[in-house]
Amino acid sequence: MIPYPQIDPVAVAIGPLKVHWYGLMYLGGFIAAWWLALRRSRKSWSPVIKSEVEDLILYGAIGVVVGGRLGYMFFYNFPQLVAEPLSLFKVWEGGMSFHGGLVGVMLATAIYARKIGTTFPALIDFVAPLVPIGLGLGRLGNFIGQELWGRQTDLPWGMVFPRDPEQLARHPSQLYQAFLEGLVLFAVLWWFSSKPRPRLAVGGLFVLLYGLFRFIVEFVRQPDGHIGFDLFGWMTRGQLLSLPMIAAGIALLVWSYRTQPLPKGRTAAKSGT
Repeated sequence: MIPYPQIDPVAVAIGPLKVHWYGLMYLGGFIAAWWLALRRSRKSWSPVIKSEVEDLILYGAIGVVVGGRLGYMFFYNFPQLVAEPLSLFKVWEGGMSFHGGLVGVMLATAIYARKIGTTFPALIDFVAPLVPIGLGLGRLGNFIGQELWGRQTDLPWGMVFPRDPEQLARHPSQLYQAFLEGLVLFAVLWWFSSKPRPRLAVGGLFVLLYGLFRFIVEFVRQPDGHIGFDLFGWMTRGQLLSLPMIAAGIALLVWSYRTQPLPKGRTAAKSGT
C-alpha cells in the first residue's frame, strides 16, 4: 500500500479567502488551452486566427462551468434540484459533471463559430485537442481534494484516503483518469490533429476515446453513494453516460472518413486580418 500524500486542499489562504487546488487546476487547464490554441492557430488550415483565441477560450470556459454544473444537477442530483432549485447555484458545495461540461462546450463552440464565420465541425476539431490537459489537471484536483476515489483493492498501490470514513485501501482512480483522460488522450489527439483530417474526425476520436477511458476506469471507481449502480448490478452512472459517447465517436469517424473532405485553408478575408 502506498501512503496517501498529505496535501492541503487549500493552496492559498489569505484571511477568510481560501483558494483551493481544484480551482487552480481549472485555471491551469484554461491557460494550457489558450497556449495550445495559439500554437494551433498558426496552422494554414486553422479555422481560428490568433486574435480570436482569447474569446474562444472565454466562451469555452463559460460552457464548461455552466454546463458542468447543470449536468451534475441533472445527471447526478436531480431530486435535490427539484426539491431545492436554488441548489443549482451552490457551486461552493462542489459538483461538476464532465458530460454536462461537454454539452456546454459544444453549445459555446456553436455560438462562437457563428460569430466568427466558421463552421461548427471545423471549430470542434480545433477545440478537441485543447481539452485533455484541463481534464487531467481536474482529476489531479479531485485527488488532492480526496473526492471521487476508487473501490477497495489489495493491489500494492492502493491508498487509504484520510477522509474516507471506511478507511479502506482503494484504487487511486483519480490518477488513472488523469493519466488516460489527460496525458494519453492529449498525446493521441495532438498527434492525430497535427495534419489535416476530414471534418469531425478529430472531434469523433475525442468522443470515442474519452468514452472508452471513462467506461474502463469506472470499473474501479467508487460509484456515487446516493446513486449506486444503474444497470445490471454493475453499470455506474458514468458508464451509462459514456456508452452514447462511444457509439457517437465510432459513427462520427466512419461518417467523417466516408463523406468529408480534408479542411481547406483560411479564407482570404480571415488570413488577411
